[in-house]
Amino acid sequence: MEIEIATIGGYEEVGRQMTAVRAGDDIVIFDMGLNLSQVLIHDNVETEKMHSLDLIDMGAIPDDRVMSELEGDVQAIVPTHGHLDHIGAISKLAHRYDAPVVATPFTIELVKQQLQGESKFNVDNDLKKMSAGETMSIGDRCEMEFVHVTHSIIDAINPVLHTPEGAIVYGLDKRMDHSPVVEDPIDMERFREIGREGEGVLCYIEDCTNAGRKGRTPSESVARRHLQDVMQSVEDYDGGIVATTFSSHISRVTSLVEFARDIGRQPVLLGRSMEKYSGTAERLNYVDFPDDLGMYGHRKSVDRTFKRIMKEGKEDYLPIVTGHQGEPRAMLTRMGRGETPYELDDGDKVIFSARVIPEPTNEGQRYQSERLLKMQGARIYDDIHVSGHLREEGHYQMLDALQPQHLIPAHQDLKGFAPYVSLAKGMGYEVDRDIHLTQNGNTIQLVE
Repeated sequence: MEIEIATIGGYEEVGRQMTAVRAGDDIVIFDMGLNLSQVLIHDNVETEKMHSLDLIDMGAIPDDRVMSELEGDVQAIVPTHGHLDHIGAISKLAHRYDAPVVATPFTIELVKQQLQGESKFNVDNDLKKMSAGETMSIGDRCEMEFVHVTHSIIDAINPVLHTPEGAIVYGLDKRMDHSPVVEDPIDMERFREIGREGEGVLCYIEDCTNAGRKGRTPSESVARRHLQDVMQSVEDYDGGIVATTFSSHISRVTSLVEFARDIGRQPVLLGRSMEKYSGTAERLNYVDFPDDLGMYGHRKSVDRTFKRIMKEGKEDYLPIVTGHQGEPRAMLTRMGRGETPYELDDGDKVIFSARVIPEPTNEGQRYQSERLLKMQGARIYDDIHVSGHLREEGHYQMLDALQPQHLIPAHQDLKGFAPYVSLAKGMGYEVDRDIHLTQNGNTIQLVE
């Protein structure tokens, strides 16, 4: 069976992920993502109102014209998890393909919300839920399986396309977490089985984000203990404490809500994306928040809540807000600019339970946000976080488990691929033989 892989997006940057695998006459697309930094550098861009061609020209979504070179029919569009760099272009591109979007329940719900907000295209692809551990047929001779992985969002999977020539494992994005906070550990046992079944693993497509960092990525339980320590250290402070984290990081939000209670403060979630992700997780029974936890996304509702907090006393509340990357319209950025009823005083604490995404736009915005907060007297706690991506030891373990014949580094640019290539060469792989360095818009013929 001919096996061909099109590397469409996410092979020259971190963002706008999209990869297509052709096995005979059947094609599966993995991810359709947005490069948010290419949007944020423009003022007041509303992507939901824009045409796909304009977004492609901006470098914001994948240029999928290479799909016309693949001879076959798309059988499924498979986002691995609900981050925008993996689902953000589905509303712009999925309607071009007569295929269902297949994902885990939490991811499907987030895709559904993306489609409801789309105002340019009518996307009516079927949305199919499939949980980790389940499989579906792809054509007559292939099968797709979802393997549970741990990441900085719940319900993430690595899809595996089983073909007569061996398995194609799409490895974006994960960390090797054996003690996560709200979900099951990564299913390493299944990865080891896949590496030794039938024809083994023909190709492994891997996220290289932290490949140059030594050791292993700590568990979310480590971030939880760090956060608890910080929260306990400010328990006796009688002024304002504000926290921010990734809205999609349900495990972290859960910990913040719990620790707020422990130090005698009422948590409240503020910001559109905070309300969206946490509300969705609660509605689908992934988490069980306290009945009186407030979630407010609309700006007027947020400002009313801020007024109530100021009236009743900042010392009784922990606002958990959007804006950890300094996004211009997020709650924390507005607070720094003095555009909300919440007034920061000298000594008030701002807890960043997130790292800056290492990209110039984010770094600049976060710097500006922190400067504004400090000018109002805030004291900042930062880097209370663990990454959602594998470091060196995790990569060694995955290669040992899967023992793939071919490797395709992804989720970086060429400079970012270098540490992974070095690591793989140390395990006997060679560039142009079984390590395939590629860029957006290329195709790789694995089996002719």
